[in-house]
Amino acid sequence: MTSRRNLLLAACMIAALGASGCSTVGRLNPFDRDKGPQETAGEGQRVSIVPADQRLEPAESLKGVDFSLPTPQTVAAWPLPGGTPEQSVDHVDAAPNLSVVWKRGFGEGSERGRYVTAPPVAADGKVFVIDADGRVSAHDARTGAQIWRTGTNPGDNKRDKLAFGGGLAYADGKLYVSSGWRQVLQIDANTGAIGWRTRTGESVHGAPTVAGGRVMVVALDNTLLTFDAATGQPGWTYQALAESARILGASSPAVSGDTVVAAFGSGELVALRAANGNDLWNEALSRASRTSALSEIRDIPGRPVIYQGDVFAVSHSGVFAAIDLRTGQARWTLPVVGITSPLPASDVVYVVSKAGEVICASRETGQIYWIRDLNEGFKAKKKGGFFGIGGQKITRPVWSGPMLTNNKLIVAGQRGQLAVLNAKTGEIERRVDLGGPAMLSPIAMGDTIYVVTDEANLVALR
Repeated sequence: MTSRRNLLLAACMIAALGASGCSTVGRLNPFDRDKGPQETAGEGQRVSIVPADQRLEPAESLKGVDFSLPTPQTVAAWPLPGGTPEQSVDHVDAAPNLSVVWKRGFGEGSERGRYVTAPPVAADGKVFVIDADGRVSAHDARTGAQIWRTGTNPGDNKRDKLAFGGGLAYADGKLYVSSGWRQVLQIDANTGAIGWRTRTGESVHGAPTVAGGRVMVVALDNTLLTFDAATGQPGWTYQALAESARILGASSPAVSGDTVVAAFGSGELVALRAANGNDLWNEALSRASRTSALSEIRDIPGRPVIYQGDVFAVSHSGVFAAIDLRTGQARWTLPVVGITSPLPASDVVYVVSKAGEVICASRETGQIYWIRDLNEGFKAKKKGGFFGIGGQKITRPVWSGPMLTNNKLIVAGQRGQLAVLNAKTGEIERRVDLGGPAMLSPIAMGDTIYVVTDEANLVALR
């Protein structure tokens, strides 16, 4: 089975070629090992915790210092990719043994120009997933048995190389689906019947966010689109800066009250009024001058997270920031190259770098408690070829965003393992075999944690 790393690389090439006509695509590999930009972030209110020419290291002042974590709570539903409109669930009480209890296939996996990119969502005793061919299915949360299955591919754009991906969101008995086939749909969560279908001008590779009666998605051309959840009628839109090179694992907006925070391929993090789309602030999570071709991809592919009055987000060009939700001023930044969502939890915030380092930092100051390299000991090499000529370069495995459960930090990986870390110390306590590569963050409902693999398998752990 071709790895998801190579599939996403191909997708990234396609996007860059289609948007800019660039003839050199090798430099666009977002997963090739790269230490990221080494210069400081912009001036002004932002405070850079680590000098530009210095590696990230734990702060001397925090050695041996304890920190608090929230009390684990059972989650009754996981209706959005990040669990809540704020895209934040800090500590779940689920799967105490972290043992695989069942695995169910749900359709086509990542291959032949199609990709499994949608995180699962769960509610009302069901888990909802979407396969690489756009088929949405509902599964019994206890057994994994399929309840219904609905195809969303309209069948009129089979040659569209960007027609993949999308995502799911649940609200009020309805499932909302975004699609690389340039559409947003409402589906009855009990029967799979399509309620409405609205066309979009561009592909949508990220999952929707549903809040306040609105469905919100970010399209490939860096436009935030909104729709009436009941009718599918288009609402206000917001156009960010155009960007030709980006990673095709698009973000989902975060919502808190009347504020929407959206991330774009241009590296922009924008806060808007949910009622009318008026912009409140705009912060660029990118370096003023970048020293490598890869760092020119300024995308923020992970979801921004709103937590206790701050927004946390990390960009591919090497800025991990804590930003005041009200003013838009960055309180601190760290030079982290990331493609997933951070996880704030009480005193700390966790983030996984593109290189596979799990970083635990103080939520208030950005100082680092610990760093754990999930790829420690891995050596890049080539597979195949003839006497060292040609072949495929095997680079560092990529990992999902983290989940905190029962004082354990869990991260799914491209090599088919779930890494289980001590949330206080970062020590790797065990690795759980998932049976296939997994790049999407786990979700939880009740006593079960669910993981979707690239091969279109839904894996349940308890």
